[in-house]
Amino acid sequence: MADTLADRRSPLRPALDVVRGALIGAVEVIPGVSGGTVALIVGVYATLIDAASHIVRGTVAATDVVRGRGLTRSARHFRAVRWRVVAPVLVGMVLAVVLGARVLAPLVQEYPTGTRAVFGGMIAASLLIPIRLLGREWTWRLGLLTLVAAVAAFVLTGLPSGAVENPPLIVVALAASVAVCALVLPGLSGAFLLLVFGLYETTLIALNERDMPYILAFAVGAIVGLSVFVNVLRLLLARFHAGMLALMTGLMLGSLRALWPWQDDAGHSLAPSGDVASTVLLAAAGAAVVLLVVWMQARLTAKSP
Repeated sequence: MADTLADRRSPLRPALDVVRGALIGAVEVIPGVSGGTVALIVGVYATLIDAASHIVRGTVAATDVVRGRGLTRSARHFRAVRWRVVAPVLVGMVLAVVLGARVLAPLVQEYPTGTRAVFGGMIAASLLIPIRLLGREWTWRLGLLTLVAAVAAFVLTGLPSGAVENPPLIVVALAASVAVCALVLPGLSGAFLLLVFGLYETTLIALNERDMPYILAFAVGAIVGLSVFVNVLRLLLARFHAGMLALMTGLMLGSLRALWPWQDDAGHSLAPSGDVASTVLLAAAGAAVVLLVVWMQARLTAKSP
């Protein structure tokens, strides 16, 4: 499904675009499934990235009041955004994030072992995405980079973790600025990054309780991250594509430590206990969901001209 399909307007197209956005938003609150990957599958990835680029440049241009041309340049960038596609997609994303947070927050609190198992299975299966994208480009240097990144992530996620309660708003903003970068990296989950930072459950609760200071700090951080990091990441992906994919693979692999199902309240790993078989099945179910998404993406890519 290509982005160009969105130009074939019909009375039902806005509703379809809302559904597309809802699918992206729904997976953004689930650690393991990348919103960028789903955006690729439903055919709006390039449109959203192009829109983000124009919106950022248009906003920056609007501040150029010294030479008096800022508003003209800004308007040109904002007109270049395909709002008939982007607006309903954003509406669907916001609705899905709000509803998804309401459903997931109690599950994470009441069934921590089961939810970690599902999320861990999803992340493990997601490793196939960067590995598959690299294909025959793998070399010993890329393998070494992956190993170093995995060890670093393993050590970092072994630090005192668990849900961070009442985090400083500046920390919330910084975490959001990093997590939003997952939008331009198919295969990397923004919700998973929040989970590693210890802010996943806290963010879900803030959304459900309408904690406006937290939400505003998160939004500001996401906007700053989108405007600063996205262009840098796109440049790095263009110039060092293989290295970035190897780095991403290692970080995801090492960070699986944070999703070991059996943990105490301080985040320390414990030996398997309780209904181990059910926990393993939940992990397998999470992996199956991601593998289905990967399969759909492969089929759609193969059919694209």
